[in-house]
Amino acid sequence: MTTSFVATMRPPKTSASSADTRQRLIDAAATLFANKGFEHVTVREICKASNANVAAVNYHFGDKAGLYRAVVMRAIDVMRETNELSQRAGDGLSPEDQIRGFVRVFVGRIMGESPTSWIHRLMAREMERPTDVLDLVMQQVLKPRIDYLCIVIGAIMRLKPDDPRVMRCVTSLQVQCLVAARPIPKPIAKSFGPLGHDIESMVEHIVEFSLGGMKAVAAAQ
Repeated sequence: MTTSFVATMRPPKTSASSADTRQRLIDAAATLFANKGFEHVTVREICKASNANVAAVNYHFGDKAGLYRAVVMRAIDVMRETNELSQRAGDGLSPEDQIRGFVRVFVGRIMGESPTSWIHRLMAREMERPTDVLDLVMQQVLKPRIDYLCIVIGAIMRLKPDDPRVMRCVTSLQVQCLVAARPIPKPIAKSFGPLGHDIESMVEHIVEFSLGGMKAVAAAQ
């Protein structure tokens, strides 16, 4: 049975101390959910990690599912901000430079062990075992990002944004960005040499490789 995360979260409490406790619960739960998955994290673990009373989760969120939804909403806020900054980087530029600006900001925002790196682990779990909050992520984060890239890449390829060839190129670009942003284990990194995971080199490669592929696919129509 799929757990419902949509209708269980309670409205935030208004006092300063309540707000602090609530945020500590979200911060602790975010890491635990991302590392272990919803089903394998207990309320007691979350309260211990956040130095909160064992009743705090129910008080602030209704139950563990409500807390999970609050964590996902926090992730959505960050991902929407990444979308906005990535798109804004190309304002007024050619479609090719819009892609360059998008990739540079997008990869830079999600690369490595940042304070929000838990988001990518959490989303990987959502993709593997979807819950009903994945619909929120799709509508508020993924669809707007895909729509934007379809318009820009469609302009580069001189195809309509809804052309299947455009969507395949969008998917290819996104996969490259997500792979580039993941930390590479040291034993594997050695085989790539000194420039294997340099962000500027990686961004430039993704952009040039993708632009070349887009134009080749368009020319083969």
